[in-house]
Amino acid sequence: MKRILSAVCCIVLCSIPALAKEKKAAEGTAMSDQQFVDFAAQTDMVEANLGQLAESTASAQPVKDYGQMLATDHTKDFHQLFDIAQQANLKMPDAIDAEHNKAMIDPFQKLKGAAFDRHYAQEMIAGHTKAIAIYKKEAADAQNPALKSYAEQTLPTLQKHLDGAKALEKAK
Repeated sequence: MKRILSAVCCIVLCSIPALAKEKKAAEGTAMSDQQFVDFAAQTDMVEANLGQLAESTASAQPVKDYGQMLATDHTKDFHQLFDIAQQANLKMPDAIDAEHNKAMIDPFQKLKGAAFDRHYAQEMIAGHTKAIAIYKKEAADAQNPALKSYAEQTLPTLQKHLDGAKALEKAK
């Protein structure tokens, strides 16, 4: 019995650093300005791409309209971010990276009609919820004042997108 208790105590003590690391990641440690630019640019490119895909693939007109709004808004945001990144001497990604392509774009390539609509609404809720949390953190913690302002100004658009995705999901 003592051996079992000792083993359990050892396991618990060894796992404390891992649990602390997970908690810190969940709380969202501050990103560097370059990390935020990378995140925001990838998000804008993915959302614009998926918005265009929704326009042509979705079965419901509200999903098509939502996709068009996302394509327009995220393209505009990307260009605004590009100007800010250039002024701040930060590198701006100019293409969707392989990780985002595989995780976000590829799954939609196989879907059509109502299945596409459902998955699209769910992914837009999850993605915009995550983006809002990161943009709020950047608005509070950014080193660069222009990036801080960009994050603050973009939050209402992201919230509009989240609300729209939730409305699409409810309509199904």
